[in-house]
This record gives sequence, C-alpha cells and structure tokens, in this order.
Amino acid sequence: MDIARSPRQLGAILRRYRKKGSLTQTDVAAKTQLRQATISALESGETGTQLKTLTDVLAALDLELVVQPRRKSLPSDIEDLI
Repeated sequence: MDIARSPRQLGAILRRYRKKGSLTQTDVAAKTQLRQATISALESGETGTQLKTLTDVLAALDLELVVQPRRKSLPSDIEDLI
C-alpha cells in the first residue's frame, strides 16, 4: 500500500501507477476528458487540484482512495521527506 501525505507524494504515486499501466499522460487525459497539462500538474504535486479531477484520474488508473488515521512516523518516513 502506498501512503501519500503531501500533494508531491500523491503525484509521484499516480505517475508510478500510470507508467506501470504503460499509459502516457495524454492517454490518461483522454480517458478523463482532462487536458494533458492537468495530468502533469497533478503528478507534479501542484496545489489547487479539484477533488473531481483527482477522483477522475484515480478511476482512469483503476485506483481508489482510502482514508485512515495517520500512523506515527518512523525514522524511514522522515528520510523519504528529505
């Protein structure tokens, strides 16, 4: 399970799954009826993404959002942020 605590981390996860599915940003844009630049911005972790945009991209990548209580940070988590 991937954990994202920031827009940048979420964007990296989406990019990884997109590439794992052998999809380009243009492919995802076509599936979601969004612009390729919007997919790029989401993957880059730019702020201001609408929730509908996120859910459309998750659906296009056959992913779902799971919300759970935040766990205590481990030393390895801190290394990922640096």
